Amino acid sequence: MSLPEVPAPRISDLARSRGPGGVEHVPADYLAGLNPEQREAVETVDGPVLVLAGAGTGKTRVLTTRLAHILATGRARPWELLAVTFTNKAAREMRERITHLIGPSAEGLRWLGTFHSVAAQILRRHAELVGLKSTFTILDTDDQERVCKQLLEAANLDTKRWTPRSLSGLIDHWKNRGWTPDKLPPSEDFANGKGHSLYAAYQARLVSLNACDFGDLLLHNLTILSQHADIAEEYRRRFRYILVDEYQDTNVAQYLWLRLLTSSTGNVCCVGDDDQSIYGWRGAEVDNILRFERDFPGAKVVRLERNYRSTQHILGAASGLIASNRDRLGKTLWTEDLSGDKVRVRGVWDGEAEARLIADEIETARRSGVAYKDMAVLVRASFQMRAFEERFVLLAVPYTVIGGPRFFERAEIRDAHAYLRLILSEDDDLAFERIVNVPKRGIGDTSVQKVLQIARLSGVSAMSAVRDLITSDELQARTRTALSNFVRDIDR
Repeated sequence: MSLPEVPAPRISDLARSRGPGGVEHVPADYLAGLNPEQREAVETVDGPVLVLAGAGTGKTRVLTTRLAHILATGRARPWELLAVTFTNKAAREMRERITHLIGPSAEGLRWLGTFHSVAAQILRRHAELVGLKSTFTILDTDDQERVCKQLLEAANLDTKRWTPRSLSGLIDHWKNRGWTPDKLPPSEDFANGKGHSLYAAYQARLVSLNACDFGDLLLHNLTILSQHADIAEEYRRRFRYILVDEYQDTNVAQYLWLRLLTSSTGNVCCVGDDDQSIYGWRGAEVDNILRFERDFPGAKVVRLERNYRSTQHILGAASGLIASNRDRLGKTLWTEDLSGDKVRVRGVWDGEAEARLIADEIETARRSGVAYKDMAVLVRASFQMRAFEERFVLLAVPYTVIGGPRFFERAEIRDAHAYLRLILSEDDDLAFERIVNVPKRGIGDTSVQKVLQIARLSGVSAMSAVRDLITSDELQARTRTALSNFVRDIDR
């Protein structure tokens, strides 16, 4: 089920505008359709607030209405709000809903986005304080592992035993904990005592490339905000109201970043559900939400417990399971929908047995008149799909896979992105290495490594080294010609 549809008036249409700062004279039915708990979460705007939003309780509606309410009542201007979400999709949806509520004023919401996108905006403004230029590039996983491989080889370490992927993953873990190389605990290590030096070399290499990885966006923010009190205070004054979504999934670095941007008595509202914290494997700390009332003394806690999505049978099964978890703040979801089938639990030995069971159920449903297009199989991780696909092919069951590689993870998109990065900054050696022979130009790996080696010895970028090499005789004539054509294309 979804929230009951109640026509929401557009404030921009019904209220007298007071310019870019917001609107006033909000109509009496502005909050119509919200239940009492949702309305309390929207109207309690001053001081620290924790909204415990259970699954299907209308959290998104509360978030957007709360932001619109702050703007509509003139408490802040759009650019004085900081709203952070966990996905770009959630940020887009929030912006669209607020625009529908308050009209063009929503265009001034400059600080609405994911943790990392907002941190990137701040870092662009103060990049020089961490040794970067404002034009820095953000490396993807493939580039990170390439840098790690170069460092491991330079340290004469066996890259089959100490893989670039494992080092890259460990560095990401350290950054999620908010640790710079100088703060890395002695207990944290890699390759028999080489962890600290490899981490420091990795960070130095990124600075020389004028680049940072995903974890650096927040880590560099922590360095800037903790070492430059004037800048931290500037942002505290700027952000009069702060809203954080999915607070139960924040990691240590995100938690520290938030604390640096707000005070213990500030207007900060964190929305989350301690029962839905599932990302501990990638650094999420459920303790962040559990200790909210200690971090922000006098905080108001609002519980959203009315569920609009599920039936009572589903809520009963879920509540019965989660009640065994001691590390939770506690809430009881309820619904007016008492219909629906009971939850069935089936046990199987492995993924193949599960695929056989599901395929049999699909065939049974099909014989009873249910169309294939009205069935769906949900999996937690993509690797689980293989067993299902093999079974469906065997039984000639038509299916469509929803998902697959993300757009920016596709090789051709990474290649195009690398071209744009190299055009933007010729210091980006990783982009150069990726596309100097894509498409094939007859520039072999040996020639590429020679170029990179000469560049490092000379202390210049690979592109600068190439510009010199194509006028000398250090490379074969065929390679010089290919590199000349490459440089010409980049310049063009």
